[in-house]
Amino acid sequence: MNPRLQTEPGTPASTTVPQTRRSNAPSTRTVLAVFLAALAFAPMVLPEFQVTLLNYIGLYALVALGLVLLTGVGGLTSFGQAAFVGLGAYTTAVLTTATELPGWIAWAAGSPWLALLVGLVLTAVVAILIGSITLRLSGHYLPLGTIAWGISLYFLFGTMDILGGHTGMTGIPPISLFGWELDKGGEIFYLIWAFLLAAVLTTRNLLDSREGRAIRALKGGMVMAEAMGVNTSRSRMVIFVIAALLACASGWLYAHMQRFVNPTPFGLHIGIEYLFMAVVGGAGHVWGALVGAGVITVMKQWLQDLLPQLLGASGNFEVIVFGIMMVLILQRARDGIWPLLAKLVPVRAVHKQISASAEPLARRPMPAKGELILEAKNVTRKFGGLVANNNMSLEVRAGEILALIGPNGAGKSTMFNQLSGVDTPSAGEVLFRGQPVAGKDSREIARMGMSRTFQHVKLLPTMSVLDNVAIGAHMRGSRSVLPSAWRLDRAEEARLLKEAARQIERVGLGEHMFAEAGSLALGQQRILEIARALAADPCLLLLDEPAAGLRYKEKEALGDLLRRLRAEGMAILIVEHDMDFVMNLVDRVVVMEFGEKIAEGLPDEVQKNPAVLEAYLGGVE
Repeated sequence: MNPRLQTEPGTPASTTVPQTRRSNAPSTRTVLAVFLAALAFAPMVLPEFQVTLLNYIGLYALVALGLVLLTGVGGLTSFGQAAFVGLGAYTTAVLTTATELPGWIAWAAGSPWLALLVGLVLTAVVAILIGSITLRLSGHYLPLGTIAWGISLYFLFGTMDILGGHTGMTGIPPISLFGWELDKGGEIFYLIWAFLLAAVLTTRNLLDSREGRAIRALKGGMVMAEAMGVNTSRSRMVIFVIAALLACASGWLYAHMQRFVNPTPFGLHIGIEYLFMAVVGGAGHVWGALVGAGVITVMKQWLQDLLPQLLGASGNFEVIVFGIMMVLILQRARDGIWPLLAKLVPVRAVHKQISASAEPLARRPMPAKGELILEAKNVTRKFGGLVANNNMSLEVRAGEILALIGPNGAGKSTMFNQLSGVDTPSAGEVLFRGQPVAGKDSREIARMGMSRTFQHVKLLPTMSVLDNVAIGAHMRGSRSVLPSAWRLDRAEEARLLKEAARQIERVGLGEHMFAEAGSLALGQQRILEIARALAADPCLLLLDEPAAGLRYKEKEALGDLLRRLRAEGMAILIVEHDMDFVMNLVDRVVVMEFGEKIAEGLPDEVQKNPAVLEAYLGGVE
């Protein structure tokens, strides 16, 4: 890490992207243009069977794209997406074939496009209802919950008379576009792929935004995301609904392409197949959905023709091959096929632009020096019969650094969690700027002006340093999902990125701004966490072992940074094991042992305290 830190908290020294070395590799736009040209000519030069195969790939990729967002990016595993495909298919089947409909919905009769609108609204409502129950689950209970509602909807499709039971529904009309009926595979091909490419574009836009960083933060852990001000419940619901809407659109297209629907394509086994497509293609990559859908669809067709001939019997033998393939991919290429393909066709890296002309974000007024910022009164935390904190009290004032130290197991981290809203005290009171915060979630406390780092680094390793730090500024923006997906958030995004760049330069990581966070050394990752915490514009900074893993010069640079923050009026509470670092930096020290405070005072006084010597050295000479 560069030990030279910016002396003023103003605009970063470098506000433009460094020039990368020229390369003969094609640009992303060139590769995309070639791909689009190939798609445009495909129906003209390929046999009808292969065009039909491409249609199915487009339909499947649309569902798999939702799973990339839901599972690969958001970390939520769902086996029930096929049910949402069925919801879209059956909605349009009923509305376009029924001869009599209730008056309140009769306006949508006979029109596939109005049926799409109704299907999307219905799917959103169903997704919100299901998600409000299912998304409360975690661990293996969540995928089990998706299996449950997926099976329920599947049997609903097969038992309702209005939906044709297991026999299905026929007579679904083709989609008409400007008077042109898309009743052939080569005609609906363009509509299917237009839907898919529009979905890819909007998904990429969404992920490259404030809302997208909040969604990506879900995989970094709920504690970290909430501490940065992300409403994790809302973000989970957002991607759940988007994935459902994409599946609904796929079902709508499928129904009008097939002109017939029955429950079979919407069962649990197809839901598993969709998830398989996302994983094989690359669950963390938008284009992985297309790759996975293509590979599985083509292989399935090929294996269904080849395996019965080889084995001399008919059956779904391709499932065995897919099972083996899944195991091998999970062992050898967990990121899927897309990253491997991307290496074969390298493109020039395009870094985000940091706009020097973007207006700076509004800053919180710093409290007056000496003002009481944080006060803990007789905080006690019990876990059953274990008392982790017992009548702990401390104060942190503006313009000072307070150290909370003690041997391993003293209860420092538990106390840290009581103060920051991660946990709630069993007894006692925590006041932040005079307001009680015990019982409030960490997101609310963060919005009040408290920001923190973590004992075990919590970053998103595949995201850039810039994007990781920008997560810290989440609360300082307001643009939501639709503006992000349609690129209407660019002015705010420029301000957020400029603030993130300012904090990166401030902590001395400017040369690593566009590197992946996971490529940094552990010490640099800890500094990155401080930059992320500062991007929230706090008046109280909680640092959990910030010097762990830092070299001597890096510790000196960190100390200089914290002294400058103190001089600006910031209150800092630090938990640290490096006594040399602590004693040369802080204003006051609180010492804990066995969950209780055993000493408090100036560093020189605490170092001479017999109780402290007993705790650290086992006795006094």
